[in-house]
Amino acid sequence: MRAVLLALALLAEALALPAHQVAMSQSQLEPAPAEPDVPGGILSGWVDPRNNGGRFLDYTTPRYGEPLNVIISGRSDPFILTEDGFERYAKSIGYSEECLGLHYGNLHEADLGDGEGRRLEMYLVRQYYFPIWGTCWESFAGGHHFRAWKQNGTVANSGAWFIAASKEEHSRKHHKITVNGYNDGRDWLVDNAVAGTYYKGTWWKAEVEFRTLLEPGHEGPSYVSRRFYSANLTAITGVNHGISQDGRVAILTVNRL
Repeated sequence: MRAVLLALALLAEALALPAHQVAMSQSQLEPAPAEPDVPGGILSGWVDPRNNGGRFLDYTTPRYGEPLNVIISGRSDPFILTEDGFERYAKSIGYSEECLGLHYGNLHEADLGDGEGRRLEMYLVRQYYFPIWGTCWESFAGGHHFRAWKQNGTVANSGAWFIAASKEEHSRKHHKITVNGYNDGRDWLVDNAVAGTYYKGTWWKAEVEFRTLLEPGHEGPSYVSRRFYSANLTAITGVNHGISQDGRVAILTVNRL
């Protein structure tokens, strides 16, 4: 009888446990919720260069740059993120190497905020109008082209490709960017990527998200009016050629079909 009474007492004590202790026990068994993805964080497949001292303008000259207006996310097919895969993909969307492998014009730099500082462009490709000599025609008549850098430094190793796309005038106008050339260059690339492309036995199709990551207009993040210019003032920055752009960056995730 005494054993029965003792068992009943222990049961009553267990039932009287405070509610917060029961909740604590349950919470210890449940996994912690995953941290939400942060736009422009590593989980997004790219890291905002501004987080680590970079910017969304390249360095065309010491004071002026062109918009990095397309990102191929690190969430894309792994082959696209390799140099060989990226080159093949560029050909699938209508670009190829420069005419006869010769480069004309400035070499641009960019700081992607990945710990590598300012680096020279890795790729410069031009619109491929037709097989054989196709990019030579672009060099003469004008058209679309882009430069690209890979975000793979120790501070931000997303694997993403950052692209400065634009449309330029013909050679008689010294390849100056057209009136709406930064927006048009970006949109031409994106339209081709989203429509789906093919190269040497492989089909690709991209999904796109637009974000306003640049200051709209032609003034850069630390622009100073030209009337205050002096040879020693290195803080002047703005969009090259003084051509306005809408501030939008296209973020592409490219999938193999």
